[in-house]
Amino acid sequence: MTQKVLVVEDEMKIARWVREYFEKAGFDVLLAHDGPTGLALARGERPDIMILDIMLPHSPSGEPMDGLDVCRIIRRESDLPIIMLTARAEEVDRLIGLELGADDYVVKPFSPRELVARAKAVLRRVRPTTTREEILRAGHLVVDVTRRTCAYGDEAVELTPTEFELLATLMRHRGRPLTRAQLMDFALGETYIGYERTIDVHIRNLRRKIEPDASNPTYVETVFGVGYRFADEE
Repeated sequence: MTQKVLVVEDEMKIARWVREYFEKAGFDVLLAHDGPTGLALARGERPDIMILDIMLPHSPSGEPMDGLDVCRIIRRESDLPIIMLTARAEEVDRLIGLELGADDYVVKPFSPRELVARAKAVLRRVRPTTTREEILRAGHLVVDVTRRTCAYGDEAVELTPTEFELLATLMRHRGRPLTRAQLMDFALGETYIGYERTIDVHIRNLRRKIEPDASNPTYVETVFGVGYRFADEE
């Protein structure tokens, strides 16, 4: 089945450029040039992944909604994979998108080939090729790797693809400290290019979802000077 990408970008030249490369890669491409239109397409067309510019203009009706607003709303409603586009060079601006649940970011100017490669990498994390059943358990936490589900007790936990891969990676290496670089390689792939600090943001988001008390984590522990580790079973 052909995968569908939604590109929300107000600069027409960049939008057409990105569409061309994704179509060459075999994707169906939807385009939106403002936040409300992008949000409507995400809800109605159910794309496989969204490429979302942070800086978006008001809609034709005058409704203000930038990429961060769209990301915030989408993340409340679904686990649609999201890659943010940003023209801002400051690291803090890129991390804001990750705080809201984006899976990755690309800084302008960028190579469209790199963007397509990053999208494919995120989609591989959503749809792994393995069919071998793998269920990871720790206390009330159950991660079904095969079905891509996570539950805490009787409650389903909605994780982004990146959060899911990080949790599964940590649980597979239970008790072993992993550096941020190792987590990027194991969970995000050796081709991932990004700041190691982005791992901290994803871990913080993950803790909010799986820890009884995110300020005092019992599952995902910080190993100071190293990185993170999933706690040994008591």
